[in-house]
Amino acid sequence: MPASERLPALNADSPAPEPVAVPQADPAACAALAADPDRALALLRDGELTVHGRITDASNAAFYCTVSAPATGGATGGARSGPDGDSAICVYKPVRGERPLWDFPDGTLAGRETAAYLVSAAMGWGLVPPTSLREGPFGEGMCQIWVEPDPEAPELLSLQPGEEAEPGWRAIGLAEVEPGRTALFVHADDERLRRLAVLDAVLNNGDRKGGHLLTAADGRLYGIDHGVTFAVPGKLRTLLWGWAGEPLAPEATEALGRLRADLDGALGAALAPLLTPAEIAATAGRVDGLLKEGHHPYPSADWPAVPWPPI
Repeated sequence: MPASERLPALNADSPAPEPVAVPQADPAACAALAADPDRALALLRDGELTVHGRITDASNAAFYCTVSAPATGGATGGARSGPDGDSAICVYKPVRGERPLWDFPDGTLAGRETAAYLVSAAMGWGLVPPTSLREGPFGEGMCQIWVEPDPEAPELLSLQPGEEAEPGWRAIGLAEVEPGRTALFVHADDERLRRLAVLDAVLNNGDRKGGHLLTAADGRLYGIDHGVTFAVPGKLRTLLWGWAGEPLAPEATEALGRLRADLDGALGAALAPLLTPAEIAATAGRVDGLLKEGHHPYPSADWPAVPWPPI
């Protein structure tokens, strides 16, 4: 009998499993492996998952794990080397631990997270950590390389006085910081964030919060938590509105062109087990719309523009 069938029912409120000794994430090692997707995916797909504890502030059941491969020689790059071979820290989100949502089919969030990685990889920007859908201790789930944020990285979000963003920043909107007093909520005028804004428009990301932005030790920016993506109706809800209405950068147009061609080929085939045909068609339609209009999208009047809470 598979291990998943011997386990008790699991949901987002279930207690964490009895923890094993918890390894500490090395920011440099995590960054190196996240930047080496071939090696990272080999570990995620075929390695043995060990659960060390529950990530308690996650909205769905999420577990802090290591994934280890059998010994085949010395470890290099971003994975650790242990007695059983290469290993890496990862996050595992089993389908059985997903909270039901009114606007997404049950049991589909792990597949959407995996699909977001595939789309990001096809665009060539590497904005989502390597991610795989696989079996684990609690059944099928999303498994993603852990990115430990660099504590010395410059801030990407800020509050500023006045109603105009200071140089180097882009306005999101006014925020009430205390009764009767507001401040301007801003994000950095950063090309990495601009790329992520384009990716989110493609994904129809309904939940781009500040806590989902991670700067790795090597300076790469990653976006995480892509469970509420790929809906057919427009649901784009993000903090990254600073470029709304501005022309797409040439590199964005090139990346969208590559993506559109791949959606009709290998990428479309890879997405087929993860998304519905209508969702894949809607993704292609969003890419077509961005290429035709040639600018970053505006916030919709039919859907909240900024997620809550924003951080």
